[in-house]
Order: sequence, then C-alpha cells, then structure tokens
Amino acid sequence: MAPTPATPQEALRPREVARPLPGGDRPAADRPPRRWTAPWTAAALSTVAYCLGLAVYGSYPFGPRSRAVNDLGNQFVPFHARLWDLLHGQAAGDLFFNWSSGYGVPFLADFLTYLMNPFSLLVGLFPRAAADLPVFLVTLCSIGLAAALMTVLLGRLHPGSGTLRALLSVGYALCAWVLNDGAADPMWMWGPVALPLLGIAADWCLRRTRWVAGTLLVALAWAGNFYTAAMATLATGLVLAVRLGTAAGMPPGARLRAAGRAVTATLAGIGLAAPVLTVTLRASRAAQPAPPVSYEARPPVLYQLAQLLPGGHGGVPTPNIFIGVPGLLLVAAFPFVRAVPVRARLAWYALALGVAVSFVWRPTILLWHGLALPNGSPYRAAFVLSGILVMISWLALAHRPRAGELAAGGALVALLAWACRDQGAVGAATWILVAGGGTAALAALTALAVLPTAGPRTGPRTALTAALAGTVLLTSSYTVFSVTAVRGKIAWFRPKITMTRASLAARAGLAARDDWPRSRTDPGPHEFANNDPLLLGGEGGAYYSSYVPAATARALRDLGAGWYMRGRHTLSFEDPVGRALMGVGSSLLPAPQDPRGHFTVDRARPAPAPLLTVRGRLAAPPRGPESVFARQERVLGAAVYEVPELTPTAGTAPVRGRGGWLLPPSALPAAATPLAGPNGAGTTFTARCTRGGTVVWYAPWFWGQVSGLGARTKGIGRADTTANPVRVLGRVPDDGTVAVRFIGRGSQWLPARPLGCLPPGALDRAVRALRGPVALTAGGHRLTARLPRGSRGHAVLALPAVAGWGCAVDGGPRRAPASHGGLLAVPLRPGATRLTCTYLPPGLRAGLAASGAAGLAAGAVAVGGQLRGRGRSRRRTTKETRG
Repeated sequence: MAPTPATPQEALRPREVARPLPGGDRPAADRPPRRWTAPWTAAALSTVAYCLGLAVYGSYPFGPRSRAVNDLGNQFVPFHARLWDLLHGQAAGDLFFNWSSGYGVPFLADFLTYLMNPFSLLVGLFPRAAADLPVFLVTLCSIGLAAALMTVLLGRLHPGSGTLRALLSVGYALCAWVLNDGAADPMWMWGPVALPLLGIAADWCLRRTRWVAGTLLVALAWAGNFYTAAMATLATGLVLAVRLGTAAGMPPGARLRAAGRAVTATLAGIGLAAPVLTVTLRASRAAQPAPPVSYEARPPVLYQLAQLLPGGHGGVPTPNIFIGVPGLLLVAAFPFVRAVPVRARLAWYALALGVAVSFVWRPTILLWHGLALPNGSPYRAAFVLSGILVMISWLALAHRPRAGELAAGGALVALLAWACRDQGAVGAATWILVAGGGTAALAALTALAVLPTAGPRTGPRTALTAALAGTVLLTSSYTVFSVTAVRGKIAWFRPKITMTRASLAARAGLAARDDWPRSRTDPGPHEFANNDPLLLGGEGGAYYSSYVPAATARALRDLGAGWYMRGRHTLSFEDPVGRALMGVGSSLLPAPQDPRGHFTVDRARPAPAPLLTVRGRLAAPPRGPESVFARQERVLGAAVYEVPELTPTAGTAPVRGRGGWLLPPSALPAAATPLAGPNGAGTTFTARCTRGGTVVWYAPWFWGQVSGLGARTKGIGRADTTANPVRVLGRVPDDGTVAVRFIGRGSQWLPARPLGCLPPGALDRAVRALRGPVALTAGGHRLTARLPRGSRGHAVLALPAVAGWGCAVDGGPRRAPASHGGLLAVPLRPGATRLTCTYLPPGLRAGLAASGAAGLAAGAVAVGGQLRGRGRSRRRTTKETRG
C-alpha cells in the first residue's frame, strides 16, 4: 500500500520530478522575497502592450480614430456618467430608482450588472465631461489585474519562474476574447479577473487551507459580474476535477474532502453575493423579452481551429480563443513533454477539447449562458478556454520541455497555420505573428531549454528571458493593433458619439431648463448614445438595458412612444399628447438648418400635465381593440382627437382588410423606396379635419416614407422589433383637407385610422382641467405629494406602473398601486391630503437575508478555526512543558 502523503502539498506533486527552470527554482532560503514582482510584471506588460497597440492604430484615447471604433460609447459611457452623478450627489434618483430614463425606471439591477466592476469607481475621480476615459481605464485595469492574478494561479498549479509565468499571463489578459468581446463591455472584463480568483480559491480548498478567504474570493468574483463569474465558476470546477484526478498519491478520502470544501466555499461565497443574484433575477423575469434568438449552426472545424492563431478577426461568429504565440507553441508542445505524466497530459487535453466542443453544441451553450441563448454572440464564455490553454502552456513550460519537444510543438503550429490558411480569420497579421513571432519565441524557449540548470551562468538566462519578454510585448502589441484595425472596418463597431461639444452644450441647455419635478426636461429622440438621459441629464423616455421592465416598454408603446430591440430600448414621445401625458415641459430638438448638429431646448406648447393628477373617476378600458388615440384620451381623461376616415385617392390601390389597410409593393423598385418618387409611387389617402389643427400619424410597424402638408417623415418599423412613435406631420390647411402619401418598402400594413387631428386648443383645455398637487417632491426612490382639498378617487402619476412601488395615503399602510393605462394609479379615500410612494427593488430583502446567513456561516467557520488553532497551540505548549 502506498504511504499517505504527510501534507496536501505532497499529494499534489507530480509523479515525475520536473527539472528546474533556469534561474527560477533556487531554494526558498536562498531566494529573495519577490512575491509580487512577477504579478506586477504581468500587469505592466499586458497594459503597456494593449496601449501600444491602440496607440499605433490611433484608437481611443490615443489618436484621431478615438471615436470611430470606440465601442464603449453606445451604452456604457452613459451608465458611468450616471455613476458619476451618484458619487457626486447630482443624480435624479439613487441606487434603487432612476428618474431620468424611461420616464422613471428601477436602477439597482442595472448598477449590479453594468457598474459593479470595482474599477468603475474610477469615474468619480475624473470630470464628468471626460467619462469616456475612466470607462477605458476599467478595461485597462481589468486587463492588468487579470494578468497579475493568472500569474499567481499558475504558480499554484506548479512552481516555477515568476517571470515566465508573467509572460504567459500576458497572453491570457490579451486573449482573443478580451480584444474581440470583452474590451467593449467593461462589466464583462471582470470575467478574466474572476477566473484566476476562483482558481486560487479552489487551490486553497485543494490544499485544505484558507476556506474563509476562498469564500471571500468567490463572493468578490460573483459581485463584480455574476454573468461571467458563473462561467468562470463552471470552468474552475472542471479544472479542479482534473487536478484532483491527476494528483499523485492523494487518497480518495482526501479528494472528496477537497471537493467538499470547494463546493461549500462556492455556495457560501455566492450566498455572500446573493443580493446581486436575487435582484437581477427578479428584474430579468420582469424585463421585456429580448428578440428571439436561434443557434443556426456551429462554425466549420477548420474555422474554429483557426481561432487559435493570433492576429485576426473572422466574419463568422466563432469562439475567440487565441492566447498569443508563446502560449500556442507550448500548448502544441504539451503532448510531447515526457516530464509530464501521461495521465495528466491526457486529462488536460481532454478538458480543453471538451470545453471547446461545449461552446458549439446548443445544450452546453445554454449551460454556459444560464440556460438562455444570449442576444448576440453565443460564445461569451470563450475566455475560460483561453485560461485553460494558458494553464496547459504553463504546465508544459514548468516541466522544462526539451528542444525536440518544443520543435514538435512548433511543427504542429506550422501544420495548423497551413491547414487554416484559407480561413477568414487568417490574414497577413497572422502570418507575421506566427512566422516571425513564433520563430523568435521558439528560439528563445529552445535556448532556455538547452542551458545547463546548474552553475552561476545567469547572464545568458537573463538575456534569453529578456528576449522572450520583448517578443511577448511586441507580438501582443501587434495583435492588439491588427485586431482593432480589422474591427474598425466593421460598421457595427462604430457607435454614436458621446462626449462632444454638441453633447456637452445639449446637457447645459437641458440643465438651464430643468424644472423637475414640476415638469420633465426630455433629451428627446435618441441622438448621442443609447441612453441619452443618463448622458445628458433630464427626465426622458429613452432607456436601453437588459432590464427594461415589460410594464414600462408596453405602457409607453401603447401610449404612442417608439421602441427598438422589441422594447429593450424605449424612446421618448414625439407627439404633443404623449409629451403632455408624461409632464414633458421642455424637449431637446435638432436646431433647424444647422449642419453642425447642434440642438435647441424647446418649451412645450401647451403646458404639460402635472406629474401627479387627481381624478375623481377613471375611464375603464374598452372590451375590444383600442386605437392609440383612444388610449391617450383615456389616460388624459378627455377627448381631444379627431380620428378621420381615410379615402384612397391616388397611387397604388390599397386592400382594405379587417382592422387596417394592406399597401401593395410600391411602383418603385425596393432599392429606391422609401425615397421620394414620382406621383404614382405609393398610396395617397385623404381625410377631413378641423382647419388649423395638428395632424399626427401612427403606424408602428410601417417601413417607408410618410409625406403630406409640406412635410416628409420616415418610418422604420418592423414588427415587432422596431416600433414607430406617434409623429407630427403638419397643420390642417384652411380647406380642412388632409392628403397623406405612404410609400412603403415592399408590402406594408397600416392601421385602419393611422391619422389623428388635434383641433386648436383641445389639448390645452384638457390639460387645464386636470387637478395637480399642492406640493410635490421626488428624489431618491421616494415621491411625496400634498393633495388639493377635497381629493378623492385616484391619484394618477406619470410613471410606468412597475413592480416594487408601494404607496401610503395619509400615513396609512403601504400598498401596491394599480395601473391606469400603464401608469401608476393610487386609490384615494375622500378627503385625502397626503400621498407618499416609495420604491423597493423586488428581491432585495431575500438577497440580504441569504447574504446575512452566508456571512454568519463564514464567520462561524472563521471563529471555529481560531478556537481549534488556539486549542492545538495550548496542547503543544502543554506537551513541551511536560517534556
């Protein structure tokens, strides 16, 4: 029977003793304490290489292409601008609620998902006008930290040179996933940090030490970004299984105990971060469903293998996995390194192959992504395979491969490059990196391998290590440059501009008209970014998030606002009635005939309704279908529209169907529509309205051009992904005849009555008849109103009716409000004088309870460990005294 190892560390030693790395394996007593030198080296090299590659290309923040390929502007700069406002006490709302977007939406789930990377707090140290820069620094600092932590983890896998571990970790921090997927999403960049964090925690469990500290690392990984942390946790479990299975001389009981420690530490750590999960889960369940996603087909095998080669970006969605030239060479050499036990070689390669296959098989794609296909790339977990490949490369290098074994790896890389030469991801940059950088790396690694392991000849070893470091720096920088250059040619990666003079001027103009909460100042239609209210200030309807409440999206669309992405991106109202309903007193509009793209702030005419109105009676919704004009009137509480019958009078004859009109394809070819064409193009309808009134049109799913009354507007609707808002067309002429032409792209469907006319003064009279509060305050996640004397019936708030609100009348019990046309409605008893509403995020209390329980468990383990340690110390002292 084999003897039981004295310590867990002995159980982890390989069956064959590895030859020491040159210059890296002196006895601990002779080695100076440079514990953090290698991690700092990895962090410095990776961040310098990343910045150097961007600077050569001229990308943000280093050159004139800073805006052309800055992926950050679309969504995450506005969120970080909101974080700046929160940190400086200037936000309209707090962590619980956001008064600025979507006419009032929950915010905690957004914060926990998009802003919990600890480096996001850097935004508070910069001026708000420079929010782009700290968002870039979130990515940069995450790259450095990922490289440093991976350096530490590699040392836990197998002892060896810290410098060489750092060089391989650079390939991990600048892997293909980071450059192609993660760098554009600051919150995802916590994933490459979480993987080594969890690996270190698992290693402590394997060695039966630091259970509480490991639990804290798990909590830190999950709190920073739970989405990528879940992927990293699954990958860490697979790596731990391989390590347990290949540990020589480790008894089965010890393996089970180590696995049990890992499971309990993971559960306790996730429990500590429970509010992140409970709040976001409830918010996700209440969110507007994303557009349907289907996994079409896995990419060809050769195309997948080509992703191992650095420097390219293909046109077919594929897991991005390259880890740099030295790492690739060592991964290829790993099967030939005889110093590594055969069982370990087979296990690690099987792990890498199994993970790679799991990325392109639908059931396991679902497993990696929380049982839901992501709306976008289905390969968001690819960074974990890059981490596994770097671990394999280190195990190969730590066992000091011979020259012949490295040569076999180089031949395998050459064969791979030749086989993938025609794949889309392989270009000139790939050949430069593989041929030039690969040759230099192979020569340096081979020279290190043939140097004698004993003796004082540190000069050659230092020179070779420096040469390898230079190779890593240059090839990594060139990889960053080449990938950025390829992506810069793809239109999708060119977002709208964020922090410019125009946007800063628009923000100043909105601030000058701020009248919250008496009325809203709306940044208007989407112009600068996907979340203009967060970027510019004000209280608008635009809101882009995975957590857009379904109640918000549907209420706004039903009342005539537009949306994108099937409602996951809401838009502001553009028509007078919609703006009046939501209390919009000022709006940001493009300055007429201004080629520089400047904006003006326009005051609403007539004045809007108050944010809170008291209604004696609420109109019940009809049993049958209801037009958008009828819905607006019901919520307003007054009839203000003329909704005329349409008569086709010119152009292509439409087909009258049940509930609408079918417009046949236009006489113009599809490529020409919806541009203006000859008189015969499209279909012209006529109607009669009161002269001087305002004409609006509404056809949510219409794609084409709508013209008439001297104006021309464009519809971009596509059922049910993109919805047009109610749009103003013009004024009714003196003869009362309204002629409108619809030119559609292909066959189009119109509602039966797509036009509405607002007679002069009708909306103004309806708004003046509404009763507002005596006083109103709204801030944080709380709204308080003093009601007018004799209030009864309902208080209707211009807020979407989302779950989490609770209202109390005159200090009574807190109750959930009702919904009136999608807006909050609170029943009032006769004579009510005061109304208080507060918002509490659903799932927060349950999460805090779970977090408290996990904290108590971890604390109990910590106290128990301390007591056991003191007991052992006392017993040892007693034995020594007796001896």
